[in-house]
Amino acid sequence: MSRIVHPAMTSIDTLLRIFDAYSAATGLAETTVSTRVFQDGKRIAALRLGGDMGVRRTARAVQWFSANWPEGADWPEGITRPAPTDSQEAA
Repeated sequence: MSRIVHPAMTSIDTLLRIFDAYSAATGLAETTVSTRVFQDGKRIAALRLGGDMGVRRTARAVQWFSANWPEGADWPEGITRPAPTDSQEAA
C-alpha cells in the first residue's frame, strides 16, 4: 500500500525547510522571521503544530524568502528557488 502525501503538506514542509535555513543563516528568532514574512509572529509555530495555509499564501511566502535571502547563504538543497523579485511585501 503506497502512502499518499497531501500536496499542501508537501508545500508546508518545504516552506518550513526554507524558513529554518533562513533563520539559521540570519540568526533571527522564529517569531521575528514569522512576523516579517506573515505579519504574524505565531504563524510558523502554528504550521509546525499542524496548521494549514493556502497554496497562494505559501507561494507568496516562498517568494518573500527568495527576494530576501541573505547574501552568501545557501538556498536549501533539493528545493527549487523562484527568481527573486523586488517585492518585499509580506505573504
